[in-house]
Amino acid sequence: MADRKQFMNVKPADPELLQLLEQVRTTPVTEEQLREQRISFAFGNAMGSDSITKESVRRSSQHLRLFA
Repeated sequence: MADRKQFMNVKPADPELLQLLEQVRTTPVTEEQLREQRISFAFGNAMGSDSITKESVRRSSQHLRLFA
């Protein structure tokens, strides 16, 4: 029972936030936005190496191609 206490006083979701989420759900994502997300993801996972910068990831992404 103790692990369920966290759900006893759950507040309802913010209606404004729900409305914004519904709006963006139907907004198409551009190729440039996807590319920047991939770059950000790769950079975030490469943290700890001082030689890797977001710009170096961006340059590398232009030369690497994935094949399905």
